[in-house]
Amino acid sequence: MLYLVVYLIIINLVTCILYGVDKLKAIASSRRRTPEKVLLGFTFVGGSIGALVGMQFFRHKTCHLKFQVLVPLFLILHIALIVFVYIKWFM
Repeated sequence: MLYLVVYLIIINLVTCILYGVDKLKAIASSRRRTPEKVLLGFTFVGGSIGALVGMQFFRHKTCHLKFQVLVPLFLILHIALIVFVYIKWFM
């Protein structure tokens, strides 16, 4: 369980930083941007909280319907998965 917690902390920090870096690149507009597939990929593999924090803190991708739907959906999926793992292994 400790490995899962460490993984989730790291992936969420990385995801939040990716959203911030992409926002800076968007402001500079001349720099190569982070593809949406990468942002959503990190969100899918456990970075949903980091993505939500990054979206709100950096005001980035908040108007894109794809992100408005998928990020909360991934968060719900992650919560359900954590509850399942907890019940399966610790109860």
